[in-house]
Amino acid sequence: MSNSASVQSVDRAIAILEILARDGATRVTDLAAELAVHKSTAFRLLAALEQGGLVEQSGDRGRYRLGFGVVRLAGAATAQLDLSRESRPVCLRLAEEIGETVNIAVGRGGDAVNVSQVRGPAAISGHNWVGQRTPAHATSSGKVLLAFGVLRLGPELERYTPHTITTPHELRLDEIRERGWAATVEELEVGLNAVAAPIRGADGSVVAAVSASGPSYRLTPDRLADVGAVLVAGAREISQRIGYYG
Repeated sequence: MSNSASVQSVDRAIAILEILARDGATRVTDLAAELAVHKSTAFRLLAALEQGGLVEQSGDRGRYRLGFGVVRLAGAATAQLDLSRESRPVCLRLAEEIGETVNIAVGRGGDAVNVSQVRGPAAISGHNWVGQRTPAHATSSGKVLLAFGVLRLGPELERYTPHTITTPHELRLDEIRERGWAATVEELEVGLNAVAAPIRGADGSVVAAVSASGPSYRLTPDRLADVGAVLVAGAREISQRIGYYG
């Protein structure tokens, strides 16, 4: 299939979802007519959407409606938007108190992905981590997500600096769970240290991590425990703002 044909198929699939959202359960013939395509093309698109759980056949034979997969995706998007929005005032305060850049990260496909960032008053780098995938074993947020079961270690742990931990037992995930925070000392980038704490969702499970990162000459190893305690308190506040009351 050519790129243009693939894009056209995606456009038509999106149009089907929009029609079903507008009209509810709809017959294939009506969908085909509105899309100005052959009925077999509409069937093919519906079959692909059905396989992904985005549409399903209703009790009325020959009609399709939105599937539960749409609800799942909408819930995930809403949760991420809620997390970014509700965490921001806390992150602003943490960045001011700690003096370093504060990020919120979630687990995606084996990596930690930063979804929001607040730069601290002492930040000297304009680096934007939002949207970036970072290796779990070499980042403080990733270690938190590993320790609490949000992410799993891959078969090989890549080395990024001379300080990167590349053996699972040296990550000490049990200790991270026990003390409630994780740290990295020049493990992703030379000269960069970070600390992170877990954020819990309404059901008590860890859903994200809040971290503070800064240059190693300022966020020194002897500061990590104190910063960890501040982040643990901040993470607890964020957790409560998104529905956790444990």
